[in-house]
Amino acid sequence: MLEKLKKLMHHFTFSLDNISVETSRARQLSIRTEIDRLRSNERYKEPQSLIPFGGKIYSQNDEDGIIREIFNRIGTTNKVFVEFGIGNGLENNTLALLFEDWQGLWIDASSDSITTIRNHFSGIIKSNKLAVLESFITQGNIDNLIASNVRHREIDLLSVDIDGNDYHVLQAVSCITPRVIVIEYNAKFAPPVLFCMDYTETHMWRGDDCFGASLKFLEINLDRMGYCLVGCNLTGANAFFIRKELVANKFLEPFTAENHFEPARYYLSGYASGHTPAYETLARSLTMRAI
Repeated sequence: MLEKLKKLMHHFTFSLDNISVETSRARQLSIRTEIDRLRSNERYKEPQSLIPFGGKIYSQNDEDGIIREIFNRIGTTNKVFVEFGIGNGLENNTLALLFEDWQGLWIDASSDSITTIRNHFSGIIKSNKLAVLESFITQGNIDNLIASNVRHREIDLLSVDIDGNDYHVLQAVSCITPRVIVIEYNAKFAPPVLFCMDYTETHMWRGDDCFGASLKFLEINLDRMGYCLVGCNLTGANAFFIRKELVANKFLEPFTAENHFEPARYYLSGYASGHTPAYETLARSLTMRAI
């Protein structure tokens, strides 16, 4: 009797595993189908639109492909990046760049994430390809955090994603001049709404709509800082800004929130770009290139 129960339990567990796998596959197929459907829209067929170039390597959504296309159009200078809000180091906007001989600085407030990254990326950190800092980011400390680890005045990319005070912290950065800025926006507030949460130094996002700034707010205020809005990613998570003198005729005009706004399609997040990411992949890639 006991043996029969064990067999039944094994069969039941196996069946549940199969259902889970099939459910995951169905979700992946559904997301891919919806992305393809959205990209077929006439508004994305303009040759200067960035949406068709979206693609995921290690970004949360399609940011990797858009970032690559931006630099295909404007070129790179020193291939230096700064990103704050980098999670566990396996899903952000700049990990993929390390495979292409970039170097830079990561900052995050999570002690667990930073410890894990330092342990697994120790070789890359020792090679000075990557600096990693643990810090809760504020208006008061961000400039010093960057200045103490980045020697270049001009860098190619700054990525900002701290789920709240993003604009206020960005405005406090004066030690570097990024050519490209990627910043999260609050897609709940479509143009022409001007929304930006008040600066609260201890703000922690609770998964609600109290975070960040609307795209129109960012468009107007980053224009004053010398940047043009050239696009957003398909999920409505991140906006892409480029220094005005670099835009020329390379991107889709007008550079307004009304033209480039993408609504919140967070349900498209989390699709797979291949097998599960591993820390060893980057370490072995750089080791092979150095030989």
